[in-house]
Amino acid sequence: MTALDDFLADARSTLDRADPARAADLQAEGALIVDIRPYANRVAEGEIPGSVVVERIHLEWRLAPESEWRLPGVSAETVAVVVCNEGYASSLAAADLRRLGLAGATDLAGGFRAWAAAGLPVREGGTAAVD
Repeated sequence: MTALDDFLADARSTLDRADPARAADLQAEGALIVDIRPYANRVAEGEIPGSVVVERIHLEWRLAPESEWRLPGVSAETVAVVVCNEGYASSLAAADLRRLGLAGATDLAGGFRAWAAAGLPVREGGTAAVD
């Protein structure tokens, strides 16, 4: 294993990752679906209906429970499922959020592409990211 493999495994060891069906169930129960994919991917492939787009460079500021710049309603108890293309960057991001006190942070195993492949709803992409 490489150092990067170890880094990813360490991040994932802190998460209860959600497969697409579970992520959809969590969303139906009120979980926040947070799309961190680049704009080009979202335009080309679409987005998960009801998701919130947060640029990766703003993620910690928007979802850390103690951040003065957090999204409205975000607290330490918020369940947030982070979504990237294939479930790698989202694992690292979700682990960062957990370290910042967002106990309900996890990620979508397989990413957006697994969600779409599972036949779950997809909307046209290109939603503006949260400022």
